[in-house]
Amino acid sequence: MSAGWLHVVLDTPAVEPTGAFWSAVLGWPLGAPWPDHPELRSFVPPDGDAYVHLQQVDGPVGAHLDLEVDDVDAEADRLVGLGAARVRRTADWLTLRSPGGLPLCLLTARPRTRPGPVTGPTGTARRLEQVCLDLPPRLVDAEAAFWRAVLPWDEVVIDDPEFLGRRVPPAGHPLQVLLQRLGDDGDGPARVHLDLGADALADGVALVQDLGAVPVHEGGGFVAHRDPAGRLFCVTANRADVP
Repeated sequence: MSAGWLHVVLDTPAVEPTGAFWSAVLGWPLGAPWPDHPELRSFVPPDGDAYVHLQQVDGPVGAHLDLEVDDVDAEADRLVGLGAARVRRTADWLTLRSPGGLPLCLLTARPRTRPGPVTGPTGTARRLEQVCLDLPPRLVDAEAAFWRAVLPWDEVVIDDPEFLGRRVPPAGHPLQVLLQRLGDDGDGPARVHLDLGADALADGVALVQDLGAVPVHEGGGFVAHRDPAGRLFCVTANRADVP
């Protein structure tokens, strides 16, 4: 079964400051609560379909993935066979946990259109174009194998032992997925962080820091930050119009 549209959901115990910060970063307003699920809201692009959402949770700040598939129950059965655990089934989605503990919600697929990049005052285009799965050493093999099965897309090899590869979806999808191996001191469960692609890295960094993000690490082609709620994310030199 081919994987469809991928969403990222920002889990937060309170709408603010996450809502205001990411609305400004994305350049998209935060919409009203969903009628049937008031804990959920979407960041609404002016063109195309939403793929970044906010969910109020009774728990810590974080993020998780939602994946659209043709047959939710059949895909859930397949992924359970690959090591996932069922969490719950609702009328709208089915929630699993990966072998390393990452939540994954399966939704019924429908036609979608990817939004275009947003251009800032300096003329630099930006878009949330990637999510990164941070995998601690003890979970690397099992999690990487699982997510490659979940996302049967092309993989780009990266010449850096920190990265296991980048899963690249078909044209028109919003998010590619980077598989990252944490250092030997990285323990705990697997986790998700967001990557904002900016055509000019310095402009993207200046934007998020002006909005209150705190830099924590600079690498080759990226600067890691924490948003005002403490959520880890990166500004990268990836082009805003990919994948």
